Amino acid sequence: MEKKHLIILKNSLIICSIAKIFNQDAFMKPEASRIILAGVFPLFVLFILYVMCIIEITTDWELHQLGVYPMRAKGLLGIFTHPLVHSGFKHLLSNSLSLFFLSWCLFYFYRDLAYLIYLCLWIGSGVFTFFIGKSGWHIGASGVIYALAFFLFFSGLLRRHRPLVAISLLVTFLYGSLVWQMFPHFTKDNVSWEGHLSGAITGLMCALVFLNYGPQKPEPLEEEEDEIEDGQREDSPDMSSVDDTENPSLRSLPDDESQPL
Repeated sequence: MEKKHLIILKNSLIICSIAKIFNQDAFMKPEASRIILAGVFPLFVLFILYVMCIIEITTDWELHQLGVYPMRAKGLLGIFTHPLVHSGFKHLLSNSLSLFFLSWCLFYFYRDLAYLIYLCLWIGSGVFTFFIGKSGWHIGASGVIYALAFFLFFSGLLRRHRPLVAISLLVTFLYGSLVWQMFPHFTKDNVSWEGHLSGAITGLMCALVFLNYGPQKPEPLEEEEDEIEDGQREDSPDMSSVDDTENPSLRSLPDDESQPL
């Protein structure tokens, strides 16, 4: 029961965070379109996941074979398709809100690189699972969730940009307990801790690879130096504008004029 209450509390906090972002004041600003557009692709991905889940439940298709089967040729396709398949609605519902929120953060704060980063996280988590996973079908979007969480956390800290650091702290607060699900001693036998660990490794690697791309910490020192130089130019006198006729000491005597004795 305690675990269930913690999950409910975490989901409530995520909903509150999203609601705060989508407040009425935000829609009075130009940021409104950016906020909405950042959620389009995550919603589309969720739509595909639910369609796949409905197809699996209502038909006899064994979609779990779209998952990753480590070190077997039949599991290669799963590197690209394993996040699309879940064991049921309960499994999918447990991943839905986290997947949407973390994906939205990626597309809002890293909008110029979001699609490329998302693709790398998606495929990378599958690749690592293929090599380190135990025998069996590994399915679900949990690996992508771990990849997104670790990317947002490390990328924000490494860039030292205030909005991104704030997201890092929020991810830590909401998903700090995810760390324990990366180790076999803290997970159930039917849970792919290898998929979680693979996502975490992928997220960290992408944070390092894309460190010099996308949003960066502004350089206030350069702006201050420019302001100081501008101020010095304004304060310094322009010698070319000085009239030497106003200062007798600057006037020279004519060549043919002699000093009286």
